[in-house]
Amino acid sequence: MTQQRKIIHVDMDAFFASVEQRDQPEYRGKPLIVGGQPNSRGVVAACSYEARQFGIHSAMPCSQAYRLCPHAIFVPPRFDAYRDVSDQIREIFWQYASEVEPLSLDEAYLDVTYTAEYDGSAIRIAQAIKRDILAKTQLIASAGVSYNKFLAKIASDMDKPDGLYLIKPEQGAEFIATLAIGKFHGIGPATEAKMNILGIQTGLDLRQWTQEELTDKFGKSGQYYFDIAQGIDHRPVRSQRTRKSLGKETTFAKDILLIAELISQLELLADHVFTNLEKQKLSGRTLTLKVKYANFEQVTRAHTVEDDLEISTVKSLLPMLLQRTNAGQQAVRLVGLTISGFERKEVKKTNPQLALNLSDAY
Repeated sequence: MTQQRKIIHVDMDAFFASVEQRDQPEYRGKPLIVGGQPNSRGVVAACSYEARQFGIHSAMPCSQAYRLCPHAIFVPPRFDAYRDVSDQIREIFWQYASEVEPLSLDEAYLDVTYTAEYDGSAIRIAQAIKRDILAKTQLIASAGVSYNKFLAKIASDMDKPDGLYLIKPEQGAEFIATLAIGKFHGIGPATEAKMNILGIQTGLDLRQWTQEELTDKFGKSGQYYFDIAQGIDHRPVRSQRTRKSLGKETTFAKDILLIAELISQLELLADHVFTNLEKQKLSGRTLTLKVKYANFEQVTRAHTVEDDLEISTVKSLLPMLLQRTNAGQQAVRLVGLTISGFERKEVKKTNPQLALNLSDAY
């Protein structure tokens, strides 16, 4: 068996409406609808959780939303603002994942199978991502963690808002068995209705059908339905961009002035970065040092070598890079190391790796 995949699906909670409530304090705690005006033919693009209590949801005609909640606030969408926040969120994703597949401005799949952060614990990585998003954007995200994309996405919807839900490999079959067909990602209302007519109400019902029977009833989609009924989803997380750098930084509990102490901290960061590089089969030629002083002024210093950086080379370069800063003269509150200029290493064919202990993998 190969190493069990660890997939995270992150979904921002009421994204458009939450951005509006963040930026306009007078909207907070009130039913807010992003979309058209009540007297227009427009539809609801997004709505706050306060509006959802009245039965309002995305794609509903704004005129109907108004009838359900006449005192709701209607605002037009600001897509530039949403894209800016989306870019910030995706930068956070890339700090933890080897592959990031955005589905929209407010959600994405992350593959953290080979991430060394938090001892490779996918649930702790998801917690860190949620914390980072909140600190960076003042917005709340929900996350689902599982061994494939199908279950990770469903998990992210299980405990909204501000949710975090884990489905382990040994839990997948039982979870799917009790799941209503309407909750299956990829099964829309029309297909749900057709399945209900055939007596398929839950994942367990779907599991009773053979691949041939499902293909006969649903065409090419039958294969997909058959697989997910068994908890099988081999779709990889496909990035729309290539990772360009990998780094790690740390903020000190107390500001540091001594060079020797800074070098010791940077060497620990270097060990961490190279562990991640090795797991993701990456090598780079540019080392960048980041230093933030006690007064919050920040500088970076970089050095590029001709051959791929080795851990010993990085550690030997640290004193030289520090000399190019005011470290030792100004107290330092944060340091970081980043490797860039990547080439992906050739993956050698070896004996298959044993599966991780499933109770520890997440």
